[in-house]
Parts: sequence; C-alpha cells; structure tokens
Amino acid sequence: MGKYILSVDQSTQGTKALLFDEKGTLLCRADRPHRQIVDERNWVEHDPEEIYGNTLAVVRDVVAKAGVDKAEIVALGISNQRETSVAWDRQTGAPVYNAIVWQCSRGAAICEALEKQGYGELVRRTTGLQLSPYFPAAKVAWIMQNVEGVAERAKRGEICVGTIDSWLVYRLTHGQRHQTDYSNASRTQLFNINTLAWDDDLMALFGIDPQCMAAVTDSDGDFGETDFDGWLDRPIPIRGVLGDSHGALFGQGCLKPGMTKTTYGTGSSVMMNIGEKPAFSDEGVVTSLAWKIGGRVNYVLEGNINYTGAVITWLKDDVKLISNPGETEAMARAANPGDHCYLVPAFSGLGAPYWDSKAEAAIVGMTRATGKNEIVRAALDCIAYQIADVVNAMSRSAAMPIGELRVDGGPTRNAYLMQIQSDLLDIPVRVPDSEELSGIGAAYAAGLATGVFTDEVFNKMNRKTYTPDMAQDVRAKKYEGWWDAVRRVRF
Repeated sequence: MGKYILSVDQSTQGTKALLFDEKGTLLCRADRPHRQIVDERNWVEHDPEEIYGNTLAVVRDVVAKAGVDKAEIVALGISNQRETSVAWDRQTGAPVYNAIVWQCSRGAAICEALEKQGYGELVRRTTGLQLSPYFPAAKVAWIMQNVEGVAERAKRGEICVGTIDSWLVYRLTHGQRHQTDYSNASRTQLFNINTLAWDDDLMALFGIDPQCMAAVTDSDGDFGETDFDGWLDRPIPIRGVLGDSHGALFGQGCLKPGMTKTTYGTGSSVMMNIGEKPAFSDEGVVTSLAWKIGGRVNYVLEGNINYTGAVITWLKDDVKLISNPGETEAMARAANPGDHCYLVPAFSGLGAPYWDSKAEAAIVGMTRATGKNEIVRAALDCIAYQIADVVNAMSRSAAMPIGELRVDGGPTRNAYLMQIQSDLLDIPVRVPDSEELSGIGAAYAAGLATGVFTDEVFNKMNRKTYTPDMAQDVRAKKYEGWWDAVRRVRF
C-alpha cells in the first residue's frame, strides 16, 4: 500500500486540494473558485458554507484525478487565507454572518476610536501588529456590534469565532474541535505573542468574549480527525495547520533565522524567520509567529504589500495595455532604456513599510517618449521596488544579513521581474519548480508529524537562481528615483 498526504489550501479566490506521495512529490491538484461578495461600500465577504462545500468537493476531485485509493490517505494538512474571519453557532455550525475577508476595511472606525484613546502602542507591543481593520479583531468586533443577537449569544457561550482554518477544522471534525494554530492566532490582533496566549485586555478592548475563541494548538499538532462528511471509510488525522504565508515559509524550507521568502500574489507577503525570540520593528514591518512546530516557536518579521500581482491585473483589465500577463516580460525588455518613469501603485494607499492609507497612485517622470512598453516595465519594476523596500527594512530591524530571497507565486515565472528583483536587492533570488508553496508547507507539516516524511523532504525542491547583475551606481540611481516618486504620492 502507498501512503499519501492530502493538503487543502483555502485561499482568497478559491480552494485547492493537493495530493502528495510518501516521498513528498506533488502528484495532483484540483481547485474550485468561490464567489467574491462585494457591495457598493467595497465591503468584501465570502460564504463560509460555499467554502466548506468546495473543500469537500476538491478533496474528492483530486483523489479521483490522481486515481489513487482513498484508503491510503494518511493525514490532512490545511493552509488558509489569513485574517478572513467567521462567526458561527457552536451547536449547529451555521454561520451567523458571511465571512469578512481580510481585504475588507469595515472595522476602520473601531480601530480609529481605539487609536484616539491611545491603545495603538499597547496593541503593537502585545501582538506585534499595527492597529488596523485588516486584522480579525476589528472584523469580529464589527460582527458583535452589528449582527443582531450575536453579542448576547456570545456571552452565553453559544458563538464560536475564528479564522478560516478554525472554521474548516470545526466543520471537518463535525463540531468536535474548535482549534487554530499559533501562526493564525498571531494574526488576529487578539493574541499575545510574548505570553503565547489570548490576551484578556485586548478581548475587552474589542468587546469579544474569550469563550468564543479557539484553542491554540501547535502547527503540527492534533486537530482531530475527519472523514470528509462520510466520504472516507475511516477518518484521518488533521496534523498540519498554517496560515498561507507561514505555510509558504515552511514549504520553502526557511527554517533558520535570516531566511526570507516572498509570495507574489494579488498582494505580497514578505516574511523573514527571526528565530525563537521576537524582535519589534519601528520600520513599518510587523512581528508574528511563524509557527510552533516540534514544540518550538519561531517568530517572523513580515511586510504586506497591497498591489503586486494586482498591478498586472490593472494593466490588463483597467487600462488595457496588455491582453495577458505573459506579454509583460517581452514588453519590459523592449522598453527604451533611457526612459526613467516610475509607477507607484498606491491604488488603495501604500502598505509596508510606509503604511500610508492616504497615498495615491501615480506615474512619475513620464516624457513624450514614454509609451506602453515603458509603462509596463515600470509596473513590473514597482513590484520589485516595493519588495526590496520591505526586505531591506527587515534586515535592518532584525540586524541580520539576508543571503538570498526565496520566492513563489505566479509572477515568479516572469524572468525580467526576477532579475530586476535580484539586481535591486543585490542578492540571489531563488525560484522553486512548484507554485503551490502554501499547500506544500501544510502537507510537509502533516507528513512530518505522522512520520510519512523526513527532513529530507525539504531537499526535494529544484530551484532556478537569479544572481545580481547591476552596477552599484546604477542601482543607487534607480533607488533615488523610486524614493522620489514615493515621496511625491504621499500627502
């Protein structure tokens, strides 16, 4: 009999199932999208029941596609879109409201009120995070304040709240387990990363009853068993749970201090392993837990950027300079080397390390000779500049040199972008032969926990390496132009 590890990667756009053999080789993938529920206020929601239904469906799909015996599946790992928040009935498992997506800023007034009361620094020192509606605390507080009867029911112990991982664990275990892992807990803005526990003072600030919260479990711990609503003849253990960026860090093998990865998606998460003690930054990057695996906690510095892959979507869908993302590499290479325009993609403000919600997007330095190719090149360059800003801020904050950047996500197929990233950072950029790093990380955690994998699994990945090939004076001049462009869009 074979031994297979199953991984579910529940992301912002859809849900994927991945199947791995006992050597850690990815055999097959299946995915299904879910609706993006957006109203006129730009509030963003997902239907939790749709997500759960899709989770069951993609598991069946991937096993059928791979043609393996489902009886040989040993364990499940889960990676999930972080910060997206759900509240549900403890007895029935029915959501009391749609999931509020990480992109949704409806909790802004809650955060602004707390900031005016002087709680911003307390929140940052306790959780490692800037006080922001991006995180679940304000989203759950909004539900408590605005969904009729939920706050009263929460006080009676009738309501569970959590991130998508805890919602899936609850449903997959038929309500037997309400658990989350350390990586997801650390992103809620309710978890004390110094004491490694839910913080009663923060719960009180946001008006959330502590009994609503999930038990916090090691990322490779015991999250119960699932039979996928009767699909399996015998249940299998859930033994790996990680937020998607943390899963990618683990899947990339960034297990030692100073090792850094960037996930290029709609936005980007830049994450640096800083070891077993937290470091707090004054340079616009936040502190979180990487995971607790093997009984040991690792911390990270992280910077989140709003517009990276989304810049390419803007080129295609909004200004129609390209018909598909694959065109951008050739266009960038064909651009006039003498053109020095910059695109600052502050379409919804600037994220790390600037955190300027009032900044506005602009193309700076255009001349009469600036055309489509030059603007497309500037769009790719702005992705690399933003990531370089965050990586350099992390290196200074942690007082650690960064020897290389490990990267993943669809845009890493663009050789021009990867080369300019290496050039701007003046370090190697390493691209793995797989794009599914979040799901891979969760699978590795589950496979290692159950003894199916050994540490050799981290050596399986083949990587293409881009090395810096830019003179120091050219690099300095390019940065000077970028920083000037950023200054121009800030008010």
